[in-house]
Amino acid sequence: MTDLFDAAPRTGSMPLAAELRPATLDDVIGQEKVIGPGTLLRRRIAAGRLGSIILYGPPGLGKTSIARAIGNMLGKNFRPLHAAHNNVADIRKIADEARMRPTLLFADEVHRFSATQQDHLLALCEEGVADFIGATTGNPYHTLTPALISRSTILKLEPLAIEEMEDVVRRGLHHLAARGIEVTLEPALLRRIAGRSGGDARRALTVLESLAVGHAPGEPVIITEAMVEEAYAAAPVNHDRSGDAHYDVVSAFVKSMRGSDPDATLYWLARLIHGGEDPRYIARRIMIHASEDVGLADNTALQTAVAALHAVEKIGYPEAQIILAHAALHVARAPKSNSACRGISLALAHVASEAPSAVPLHLRDAHYKGAAALGHVGYAFPHDDGRGWSEQVYAPDVPRGAFYQSDAREAATFERRADEHWEQVTGRRAPRRFGEKR
Repeated sequence: MTDLFDAAPRTGSMPLAAELRPATLDDVIGQEKVIGPGTLLRRRIAAGRLGSIILYGPPGLGKTSIARAIGNMLGKNFRPLHAAHNNVADIRKIADEARMRPTLLFADEVHRFSATQQDHLLALCEEGVADFIGATTGNPYHTLTPALISRSTILKLEPLAIEEMEDVVRRGLHHLAARGIEVTLEPALLRRIAGRSGGDARRALTVLESLAVGHAPGEPVIITEAMVEEAYAAAPVNHDRSGDAHYDVVSAFVKSMRGSDPDATLYWLARLIHGGEDPRYIARRIMIHASEDVGLADNTALQTAVAALHAVEKIGYPEAQIILAHAALHVARAPKSNSACRGISLALAHVASEAPSAVPLHLRDAHYKGAAALGHVGYAFPHDDGRGWSEQVYAPDVPRGAFYQSDAREAATFERRADEHWEQVTGRRAPRRFGEKR
């Protein structure tokens, strides 16, 4: 096995990440589920029939490197395309070449190609003219044409684990040493570089190179903590506010609030804040989940969330982070009830699928002359009853508990207190999502 990405020519002027580009899949660090022995990709390479592949994942995971390594292993002419530089005419030209010579066509950032360009790429694959690999940082199910999706195998790449990132940095150190640059890097700082690169191998190697070059020739380079902090000062955490990373972090944030984990809630909130997410957007997400997940268990959670939105509109960062943490922790720490969200969802589904129920005569508008003659009578005003409740039918076609089921649990929540109140007034057990146990 060669040393990481040794296949690239050593010109001395290429970036370290380019110099260490892998020659075969055996040289690639990580991604074992996609490129490891016995995987679908390996079997296709062994059969010499790659077909159409989409590599999907964040930047710096090695999509281009994997594609080039596959080209080497297949022994095919590797022809890269990029939406910023190539058009349909270029695709047709490569198609003509591919009819004369086995070719692997690689489309970087394939999501940026137009629908027409994607159709031309698809035609090459369907005709068997060339094998095709597309690389995309966007979710292919959202960014690529349905035709290309249906005829391609989508392989999702994951950020490298920190141990794998440490291997990347070590290989970078070995390669620098082979170039005559001796670098001293303490294990704790090596791990920090690996961890703060966010699973992006290219970023880790770029940082390592920036720390190692520019020193006096022939002298060993001792990397310090201050040097590492300076290298990562600009953007220590990756966060793409327009891509999958944005939605994944937001999803983790709201699920941590729902799951009542305050530390995880603060971690994902910090990721959003550090990534520059609009505080108003974060506050709106907290508002939604104050009703969806806390709901009737603690009505003050929504009040806190609404207040947080108004506050961050007036204040902004950095102080807004405290307000967002306050509201998020309220949602995370509050008892949970999904009854409002579940109830309106069930009711809307019923309204959309069933015939509309007639409004009972005693509930119809009676505020005009002649209403009584139409039979709009019989309404019992609840406030005329000492209990504040009157026995009457409000929705004759809706069984009790069809939509609203209490989420009251063994806690002193609003919903639990409301259940107990109405059970005492009406003599009826509240329909409960979790059975009759109290």
